[in-house]
Amino acid sequence: MMEVAFRRTGTRRYAVIVTRDGEPARVIDPAPGYDDDIPHDLVHYLVEAELGLTYGVYGSAARGGGTFTATPSAGDMATRERKRERRKQQKRERALRAHDAGHGAEMKKSERLAGLCDVVWRRKQGQRPDPGRPAPLLRAEDAADVERVVVHLDAIAPLWRELLVDGELVFEWPAVTPLRRQTTR
Repeated sequence: MMEVAFRRTGTRRYAVIVTRDGEPARVIDPAPGYDDDIPHDLVHYLVEAELGLTYGVYGSAARGGGTFTATPSAGDMATRERKRERRKQQKRERALRAHDAGHGAEMKKSERLAGLCDVVWRRKQGQRPDPGRPAPLLRAEDAADVERVVVHLDAIAPLWRELLVDGELVFEWPAVTPLRRQTTR
């Protein structure tokens, strides 16, 4: 089992925390693409979870890989133990990269659809296009997938907006509805 938490860590900052059974939490902090309405990594999560993309960012994390960094335990591991954990993670990463190499198309699809879903959702919310940037192309074969994800963005964005600093939305991968929501301290 893997839980993914999207925590508001500051006025315009957030972290993504991945926790798998029996392992220390892994974190990206600060996470890229903060947004008051819905951050990029949360859009990405919803795309992969809703569409069953198991070789994207979160599917890889569920298998123990990805770009998330292990956090030290409360007692701060000894230097030797940290090095050992880092070597284990690097070994796991190499094995996963070799396995996932054949699934690169799914990661690209995840990236493309996350961008598309974000733009379609924002247009639906009334955001005007930026004349300096070309709009992404919505392919006919993507329309149904984008619409499925946009429904979830409609439901999750208000929950994200409510969060105060230290508030979080926690999902159990690959659920698209939060397992827990903490809006205040």
